[in-house]
Amino acid sequence: MNRQTSCRLIVMLMILGMTGTAFAAADTDQSSLDIYGHVMLDIGYQTGQSDPNWFDVARPTKLPTYKNEYGGDGHYYASVRQTRFGVKGFQPTEHGAIKTIFEFELFGVGTDEGQTTFRLRHAYGEYNKWGAGQYWSTFMDPDVFPNSVEYWGPNGMIFYRNIQLRFMPIQGDSQLTFSLEKPGGSGDPGVLVGDPRLENISTRWPAPDVVAQYRRTTGWGHYQAAGIVRYGKWDDLGDDDEDVSNDFVGWGVNLSTNIKFAEDILKLQVVYGEGIANYSNDGGADVGALEPGNPDIAESLPLLGVVAFYDRTWNKRFTSTFGYSLVDIDNSVGQSASSFKKGQYALANLLYHPAKNLMWGVEVQWVKRENLGDGQVQEINGVDRLIESADDLRFQVSVKYNFGHRVGG
Repeated sequence: MNRQTSCRLIVMLMILGMTGTAFAAADTDQSSLDIYGHVMLDIGYQTGQSDPNWFDVARPTKLPTYKNEYGGDGHYYASVRQTRFGVKGFQPTEHGAIKTIFEFELFGVGTDEGQTTFRLRHAYGEYNKWGAGQYWSTFMDPDVFPNSVEYWGPNGMIFYRNIQLRFMPIQGDSQLTFSLEKPGGSGDPGVLVGDPRLENISTRWPAPDVVAQYRRTTGWGHYQAAGIVRYGKWDDLGDDDEDVSNDFVGWGVNLSTNIKFAEDILKLQVVYGEGIANYSNDGGADVGALEPGNPDIAESLPLLGVVAFYDRTWNKRFTSTFGYSLVDIDNSVGQSASSFKKGQYALANLLYHPAKNLMWGVEVQWVKRENLGDGQVQEINGVDRLIESADDLRFQVSVKYNFGHRVGG
């Protein structure tokens, strides 16, 4: 490949965008560009029902809160939204290497939820002890994610790609990392919906989320401890006599590990905190309403998340994973009966690797949602509904084609 062709290729890739795997340095002292990704098909059958915008993932928070909220049970689905594309750059300099990663996938969220569309995953760079951009949150351990084909992953896992400025004073087998990360979150107004005190409330984040992480890699695997502190405010911009302006503090501790047994890996994580649900893979609201008349209109919600999965290698062709995860919310007194309380997630699979960069797999997935007021009646859109828990059993078949190529190096 001549220089002109290489330059054209690089420009084309930067226009297209990318995806990714874990960020890693190229094993070379020369400039290089790694091109990688995969094409993936998911087809399956859902025995229950869920929010149709999340048809191809198993998320407890997206299950119905009352009977037939999303129509009847039983849905066939097909998706290519896990398809990804990415590049990693490696550029030596006189004082250290510049390492970058830029990647996208096709899974729409936010205003694009339910769509097959471009979605940025990583846009991040590192130079010596500093990193900047959008990347895995320092509060997260990406190695806890199991070898599964379900896209969303364990609901109790801390899983968040965040915009951040990162400082890494200790690198190697022992790692110490600090980061300032973009704040944000969600609130559940609960019984305060329609309360005039909320009409002039404005949420504000005066400071970044502050995160610290220590990680130690050993011959048997690794262990990691991370902590986070965050601060938010809501301002009452109204001109009445009652001022409900207030602030809240969120915090959390996340402990995780990988333990190796020959070629198998046990993946464990437990997280506990308050007001950190947006860092959880499927955790509900960060802040919940209090009862009418309380001078404090809301509070940070305590959250417990657990992940336990076992990745099994049977031989060079077959692998499996099986395990369980949960999220449990300590709801506030002002949240409504349909507010998310607890989610459970479990799966097991058998994956076949007939050739390098090719995988076929079958997987069974189960999720369950429990609400704060299961068994109670709540008015929703003018109709009285019986709030009740819901579960869903899914069967999925996936085909994945990986690709990769290094330019330079």
